[in-house]
Amino acid sequence: MSGLVSAKTTPNATPHHISFPQNDSRIHKNGYETPSPLPKRTPSPSFAKPKVKPSTKTLQEQRTHESSLDNLDLGPFLLKLAIDTVASGDNQNKALDYATRASISFEESSGPGLDLAMSLQVEAAIHCSLGRLEDAIPVLERSIEVLDHEKGQDHAVAKFSGFMQLGDTYSMMGRVDRSVSSYESGLKIQIETLGDFDLRVTETCRYLAEAYVQAMQFDDAEKLCQRSLEIHRENDSPTSLEEAGDRRLIALIYEAKGDYESALEHLVLASMVMIAAGQENEVAAIDVSIGNVYAALCRFDEAIFSYQKALTVFKSIRGDGHSTIASVYIRLADVYCKTGKLRESKSYCENALRILSKQVPGIATEEIASGLTEISAIYQALNENEEALKLLHMAMKLLKDTPGQRNMVAGIEAHMGVMFYKVGRYGEARSSFKDAVAKLRASGKTRSVFFGIVLNQMGLASAQLYRIDEAVELFQEAREILEQECGPCHLDTIGVYSNLAATYDAMGSYLFGFTITSNQRKFSKKHGNHFA
Repeated sequence: MSGLVSAKTTPNATPHHISFPQNDSRIHKNGYETPSPLPKRTPSPSFAKPKVKPSTKTLQEQRTHESSLDNLDLGPFLLKLAIDTVASGDNQNKALDYATRASISFEESSGPGLDLAMSLQVEAAIHCSLGRLEDAIPVLERSIEVLDHEKGQDHAVAKFSGFMQLGDTYSMMGRVDRSVSSYESGLKIQIETLGDFDLRVTETCRYLAEAYVQAMQFDDAEKLCQRSLEIHRENDSPTSLEEAGDRRLIALIYEAKGDYESALEHLVLASMVMIAAGQENEVAAIDVSIGNVYAALCRFDEAIFSYQKALTVFKSIRGDGHSTIASVYIRLADVYCKTGKLRESKSYCENALRILSKQVPGIATEEIASGLTEISAIYQALNENEEALKLLHMAMKLLKDTPGQRNMVAGIEAHMGVMFYKVGRYGEARSSFKDAVAKLRASGKTRSVFFGIVLNQMGLASAQLYRIDEAVELFQEAREILEQECGPCHLDTIGVYSNLAATYDAMGSYLFGFTITSNQRKFSKKHGNHFA
């Protein structure tokens, strides 16, 4: 259909927290989410947890009194059994049974309080280890309800831990919005307990900032990183690895926002800290990030130099066949593609594919799938669309349809939809976009720029199939999201206006079309005419 405008950005989104409780993420300026240059996420931050006193009773003595749930010794004993069973690697279902009975006993004997909360958190952790994430949620919510953080630091610590554990669980389910909300509640309690400038707050700020990045809430993420750096300054602490981590994260945020000079400044400062600490591997990882910024600034020679420096270090530390080597090969392939050196670009893609196809134990399937997706994008730029689609199908096969991976699968499906659309396979394009939209709705990412762009792309495919009413609904929803997230004068929003106008024109709704195109004229007067 003439007059329809396809959004230029087609993000490939990864899940919020892929694993519990670690995370990798990297957001490019065009919305793509790929593996992060940051180190693996540490477990949710916490202060020292209060301990439940173990029972000194023997198993036979406990069995004698187990019929009475209000026995004060039963709860601690069963909780210790649960923890010991988990530690020994024995039957996890048995450990869950012990933990559940311990929680019931604490509820009956001592009522709401610290012991019950700790037992419920252990019970929830076992649910998660068994993959029963939905069952863990109400248990964690109950552990938070039974605590009052104003009753002392022990209660505050346990409530903080509950919120962070709840956030991690929502993260594994792909519920980014609820995950972020839980982390926010945890940070609030920690600040109320420890004060604004305690160094332990910086760890939680960094953790929440990473969650904001994955939710593409870059402004909120930047504020938290700045707050963390301010705490370091207030404490007059010497430059530390933690501060370097904060600088790497804020550099990632600035890169996503297009402020490349600021990103470069923080990366250089972080690199200096790592060099002083003798952290060669981390210095190499930062060199890759510096190369990414140089590439975004079209300073390709400097980008290649940074990548080659990192490649030399990674090979000496990890060997030639490590997935990190493949990721650098992909970066080099992308730069050579952009500079027109297509033979070199394809050669680096093939080198990366040789490493990824081996599927070395210890390499996460998400990392392999992400690499395949990035190589696919390069093949697409080389006009080898069939090879690009083949790689996307390979990536899809590697990923399971689990809540924690749905965002990444949705990103790949959206990418496939764009490719199908470009080669005129509109039915397959619409089907791919429809699957991506369904997964993004299920994960709660319905107010993101990425979701608005996918809706716009699906609308284009629907219009080409003469599903005009469906196209209008999709364009209207995309317009509402992009107006709120980007503003009415952003190019992506104007593109949706153009699509709506063309679709209304096809329906004969000239009044609606005139209203939409008037917004385009306002934009043209301010910024110049971008739409013929």
